[in-house]
Amino acid sequence: MAALKMQRLLVWGAKAVSSAPCQQPSSWLCGRANIRKASTYRAAVLREFGQDLQIKDMKRNKLKGNEVRVGVHSCGVNASDILMIENKYDRTLTVPFVPGFEVCGEVLEVGRDVTTMAVGSKVIGINKEGLGGYAEESIISEQNLWTVDHGVSVDHGAALVDTYATALIGLHRRARVHEGSTVLVTAAAGGLGLAAVDLASSVYKAKVIGVCGTEDKAELVRQKGAWAALKYNKKHIEAKVKEVTDGRGVDVVFDAIGGDAFHDCFSWVCHEGTVIVAGFASRVIPNIETGQLLPKAVSLVGLSLSHYQQANNAVYRQVVEDVIDMHEMGLIKPHISARFNIEETAEAFNFMRERKSTGKVILDLI
Repeated sequence: MAALKMQRLLVWGAKAVSSAPCQQPSSWLCGRANIRKASTYRAAVLREFGQDLQIKDMKRNKLKGNEVRVGVHSCGVNASDILMIENKYDRTLTVPFVPGFEVCGEVLEVGRDVTTMAVGSKVIGINKEGLGGYAEESIISEQNLWTVDHGVSVDHGAALVDTYATALIGLHRRARVHEGSTVLVTAAAGGLGLAAVDLASSVYKAKVIGVCGTEDKAELVRQKGAWAALKYNKKHIEAKVKEVTDGRGVDVVFDAIGGDAFHDCFSWVCHEGTVIVAGFASRVIPNIETGQLLPKAVSLVGLSLSHYQQANNAVYRQVVEDVIDMHEMGLIKPHISARFNIEETAEAFNFMRERKSTGKVILDLI
C-alpha cells in the first residue's frame, strides 16, 4: 500500500479530489471536541496597524452551511503575518482583525452542509481569506481544511502545508525535478527554502545546493539533505555549482530571496534550465530584462499557492493531500525553530524580524 501511494506521489499531477471519510474522536482530544458551552474565546487581535496584538475575548459566531469551527491548537507564524500587521501586505485589510492562516487543531462543530469531516476530526487548515488563526477557535470553510492522522503532531501540522505545498508545485509540477536533477535553493534555511531542500533531496533524490545567511544555518540545511550548503557569496556559489555539475550549471534554481540575488540565478542555471520565483525574503521584488532569458534558453516560472487555490482548486487540494501523505509516511518533516504562546506574539514577530528563525515558527494556542 505504501509503495502504491509513493508511486502516486512521484507521478503527482492534477487530479480530482475525493471526499475524505469522517473520523471519530480519539484519545488525543482533551475534551475540546465536545462543543464548548462558553460563548466567547480568546484571540490575539490587531486593533491598529503597526501596534502589538491585544488578547481579547471574542464572541462566537454561528456557522454557515459549509463552515467548520476548529479548536486551534497551533498556528504557523509567517512572514506575511508581519506584513499584514505593518499594513505592507499586497491585499487591503481592515482593522480590527485576528492574524494567522495556517492552523492545526480539532473540529468542534460542523455546518449543515459539511460532509467530509466530523466533530473530533484532526485537521489542518489554510485560511488566507478569513485569517483568524491566532485564536483558540477559528471558523474555516470545509474546502480549506484537510483531515490528518491523529499521530501527526499539531505543531508539525501547523508548519507543514503552506511551504511544502508551494515547494512541491514548483519543483515537481512546474520544474519536473527527478532523481539525478541538480537544484539550487536560495534562502535555504527559511520556511519555504528548507521545505524545498527537504522535498528535492528526501523525496525526489535530487542533488541540492543550499544557499543561506550563516554557517549555522548552512549546517541545518546540510542536515536536511543538501549535498552542499554555503553562505551567500556569488563567487563561492559559482565555484560550488561548477564543482557539483561539472561546469554545466544546475537544472533548477528555487529562488526565495528576490532582490539583487535574483539576477545571479541566471549565472548558476544550466542551458534549458528553470528559475523558479518562489518568494521575496529580501522584501525587494526584482525587475528582469527579458534578454536575460535568451543566452541559455532559461524558463522563468512564477509560483503562488494562493493563485492555485483560485485558478485550479483540484490541483491545490491534491498537492496539499500529497504533502500530508508524504509527512505521514515519514518522507518529509518540517523544522520548527521556536514556539511561542498567544501572549508572546510580539516576541515571535521580533524573533523573525531579527532573522533568528529557521524553518517555521509556531504559536501554541493551548
